[in-house]
Amino acid sequence: MKPTDAMGDAMGDPTQRGQHGAIDPAAIEWQWSTFAALGVERLYAVLALRCAVFVVEQTCPYLDLDGRDASAWHLLGWHDGRLAAYARVFGPGDGAPEMAIGRVITAPFARGVGLGRPLMREAMRGGFERFGAGPCRVGAQAHLEGFYHSLGFEPASGIYDEDGIPHLTMIRPAAG
Repeated sequence: MKPTDAMGDAMGDPTQRGQHGAIDPAAIEWQWSTFAALGVERLYAVLALRCAVFVVEQTCPYLDLDGRDASAWHLLGWHDGRLAAYARVFGPGDGAPEMAIGRVITAPFARGVGLGRPLMREAMRGGFERFGAGPCRVGAQAHLEGFYHSLGFEPASGIYDEDGIPHLTMIRPAAG
């Protein structure tokens, strides 16, 4: 969940917000990858985006490199060679009893065009394809409870503090 531009023109400047409406969410190229298959350039783009948004933009100094990326599936959403959206997905039993989606992020240049919903739908679709259509967990920032609720998630905890930001656990029941 963070943008980056150390890759020059190939990656674009993720800190620059584009014109709203300039990005069609349907034009995003979704790419699933294991950690080992990410490669240096894609890994750099992911980590830079997560750092730029979660640490710098949200003024939340925390250790993003939590040792869990190697066991996650990584969903990258590209627009014109720039990382526009990202999430990581864990199978059941890898930190939670349910499949879990985390580090959900839209790059600043890609915000305001409705990309969050396609990102989450693709994360759920790919996760269910890999791990089965069981329940799904997110650790949602509290102000996004309504957004996640619109995708079928229900609160499963009270609000708690995570690195200075109010969060709550939300679960989407198994389909079926």
